[in-house]
Amino acid sequence: MAAVGTMAAMGPLPTMGTLPPLPTLGVPGVPELKPLTRYEAMRLGPGWSHSCHAMLYAPNPGMLFGRIPLRYAVLMQMRFDGLLGFPGGFVDRRYWSLEDGLNRVLGLGLGCVRLTEADYLCSHLTEGPHRVVAHFYARQLTLEELHTIEISAVHSRDHGMEVMGMVRVPLYTQKDRMGGLPNFLANSFVGTAKFQLLFALKILNMVPEEKLAEAVAATQRTKKAAIDHSGGAAGHHKAGNELARAGNELGERGEHHGMVHGGVEQLVGLEGEAEALESVGLGADAEQAEGME
Repeated sequence: MAAVGTMAAMGPLPTMGTLPPLPTLGVPGVPELKPLTRYEAMRLGPGWSHSCHAMLYAPNPGMLFGRIPLRYAVLMQMRFDGLLGFPGGFVDRRYWSLEDGLNRVLGLGLGCVRLTEADYLCSHLTEGPHRVVAHFYARQLTLEELHTIEISAVHSRDHGMEVMGMVRVPLYTQKDRMGGLPNFLANSFVGTAKFQLLFALKILNMVPEEKLAEAVAATQRTKKAAIDHSGGAAGHHKAGNELARAGNELGERGEHHGMVHGGVEQLVGLEGEAEALESVGLGADAEQAEGME
């Protein structure tokens, strides 16, 4: 809402006829991010931060197990915090253009690739309290060029520190409907990385939209089953605790009943002893009286 107000305050865009609407993701289960043009993004005020990330990919004619087409090789990173993301980072617009700042970060993490404005794909406003606009780039390479970057990344400055390693995204779905892309999407992603991955796969026609929707739906079914299982386990645990508590109460009642019963028996025993002592005392007195007579 604040972003809309900010852009409105900056005035309308130059008259260029009717602009086509910006593409959206449109995959059920994935929250939409507000798209904006590069021009709009560049006009945002100084209170906004800019992040730039890039997807490097290449057509891949390979066949997994000789029967599953790989279609494309898409690179992502395993980060230091255990989250998946794309190469890139924040760019200080006071000193760098978007592309110069992005290439500076890529040089630290990959070592041998430079992107240009021609590789720009989209910009989105991120959700949350921070005012961040996320810019995304995509560059198609040959499979050999992509492999060279993977090798170079191992020798980059950030490898083993901020970047744990490069990973390829499986774009296929196996017969069990979970192997491949659905399982990959079940991982944890940083920031807008998951949205950007799905958006790029759709916009670049790398994966059919219905296949993306099926992969996301399969991931959500797995999460729901895990939540239900966790809830069931919690219910069993709660029931077990209630049974244990009831058993403790019964045990306490039993001990209390035993104490009362034992106390009664003890009182009866004491009364019997008193009667016996009393009887003995009376007998001795009678004998003594007879002796005196």
